[in-house]
Amino acid sequence: MAHEQIAPTKSNLLKVKDRLNLAREGYDLLEQKREILVSELMRKIEQVKLLERDLDKRTQTAYPCLKRMLVVVGRERANKLAQNVTYRYESNEKLVVTAGMKLPGLDVQIPSVDLKYSHVNSFAECDETVLEFFEFLKICTELAAIRTIAWRLAREVRRTQRRVNALEKMVIPAASETKKYIESVLEERERESFFTSKLLKKKGASKSAT
Repeated sequence: MAHEQIAPTKSNLLKVKDRLNLAREGYDLLEQKREILVSELMRKIEQVKLLERDLDKRTQTAYPCLKRMLVVVGRERANKLAQNVTYRYESNEKLVVTAGMKLPGLDVQIPSVDLKYSHVNSFAECDETVLEFFEFLKICTELAAIRTIAWRLAREVRRTQRRVNALEKMVIPAASETKKYIESVLEERERESFFTSKLLKKKGASKSAT
């Protein structure tokens, strides 16, 4: 990589050395951060997989339960019962601390199960269906919350990786080449100065002898 176009002076050499040290320290810190983020992201992905597995299991029990209820109760009566049932759900954005970072997450409050229809019209299949789908919703909300965090972590990993790559492939190599360039020019100047002073001394000694 080509060096920066700056004057090869001692003051610029000190500046480049400071910048290079800072870039290397930043690279080490960002690399550590990236590793922590990746580790936390993998943990979240594993949680998502487990919840997806639970969701699949709950789907296999909840929907057949709903079908049985519709067969026993009838679609029309089930619709009438459902019209009299209202649940209030609250969803809010909240800050979640993970991998030492505050990330926006999702908080969903599910109400407690309350079988609100009349006991006269109650069927065991209705109760079972309500309970099944409440569990289904709990898994869905937990899955949505963790997926939100996983998505934020993945985005932060990509951002951190870009900064690591920029330091590793551009900033540090350019500063290193600039440092080498200035050092080589200064060394060449010192050699020239040394030979010049030596030559002048030699000439001075020759004149003194004559």
